[in-house]
Amino acid sequence: MRQHRGVTADAGRFADIAERAARAAGGILRDRFRAPAAGVDAKSGPTDLVSDADRRAEEAIAAILARECPDDGLLGEEGSSREGTTGRRWVVDPLDGTINYLWGLPQWAVSVGVEDEAGGLAGVVYDPARDELFRAVRGGPATGPRGALSVRAEDRLAEALIVTGFNYDADERARQAARLTRVITRVRDIRRPGAAALDLAWLADGRVDGYFETGVAPWDIAAGTLLVEAAGGTVRPLPARDGSPSGIIAAPACLIDDLEALVLGSYGAPGG
Repeated sequence: MRQHRGVTADAGRFADIAERAARAAGGILRDRFRAPAAGVDAKSGPTDLVSDADRRAEEAIAAILARECPDDGLLGEEGSSREGTTGRRWVVDPLDGTINYLWGLPQWAVSVGVEDEAGGLAGVVYDPARDELFRAVRGGPATGPRGALSVRAEDRLAEALIVTGFNYDADERARQAARLTRVITRVRDIRRPGAAALDLAWLADGRVDGYFETGVAPWDIAAGTLLVEAAGGTVRPLPARDGSPSGIIAAPACLIDDLEALVLGSYGAPGG
């Protein structure tokens, strides 16, 4: 019992650090939002962009982590990475939803999570456009702008509102589109907001009922996964198959089996 309290206390301290880092980055991004874009470059392809706003936000996060947790590892989307000696690693997306951000759509977020050998320890997803912060530690609590986070208890696929995302690779987008035509006929509706971290945060807050996506990176989902789990939801890996990379699926425990079967193409099949 003494060990459990210690882990919780440490996780709370790391959540505080994650919140400070996310808010610092969010302030930078909010100040630049809808201003002329600067330093925009392509990464994996012409549709996968990075800007000076991404870089400055990650620099702000990295500076706070270097001061507060200098011996921890760091994995940042824009390259602010280092090895650590503590067994902990921070996984950071300074701007999830860059395309939305550059086009002036207010659907983007900062994601800051820390993990140890047992998995996610603490995580924060911050939505600067709405000034909404979602925060969790392993084992709970999980909180958001409306108080305690809790996934919806929807157990019927036909009534479920599902969110997903699309890959930057054109071939994978085609496979995702084919998968989408199968899923959309069996659920209430599909949304594609464009920021995986917020998709997971909104699932944790009961705003949507399920989420799936292939080709996500660790920084896209580190904090959001912890939010969903701490809010009572279930997160599972999606296996790489039929040319698609691996991914994740998340939903309330009462819905995830059916949603996973539907996404993988076995829902309603004999033995499925």
